[in-house]
Amino acid sequence: MNELDYLRQMRSLNRPVTPHRDLWTDIEARLGETVPTATVRHRRARPWLMAAAIAGVAVLGGGIGLHLVSPTPNDGLAATKAWKPADPRLTGAAVQLDATRLELSQAMRENPDSPALQRLMLRTERQRDRLRNFDKQAG
Repeated sequence: MNELDYLRQMRSLNRPVTPHRDLWTDIEARLGETVPTATVRHRRARPWLMAAAIAGVAVLGGGIGLHLVSPTPNDGLAATKAWKPADPRLTGAAVQLDATRLELSQAMRENPDSPALQRLMLRTERQRDRLRNFDKQAG
């Protein structure tokens, strides 16, 4: 059998086929049957499942609420005290940048939408990053 024969057979599958016997008699007989009651399952209410879902939502909501209300540990001083340059020549600059960063964070708490304060904070962060790079290169 070659490819041309396969194509002919596939085209013949596209044509409608009439069944050898009448199928409607079997379909009508099945439509008239009643469903046995043993196979029907009724859904039962599970109160413990609903209670567990409500408790889970309450715990999740409480956790999110506590997270939003609790102060963040990165309020300024916590992030800056962790880093101290190994090179003593950079220590003075690190102290000055930390003090500047603390003052800027306090000012931003009073006026968080100030573009000038945001630019100054960004510039201070860049200077601190440069200072850390200098520290890595020095030691």
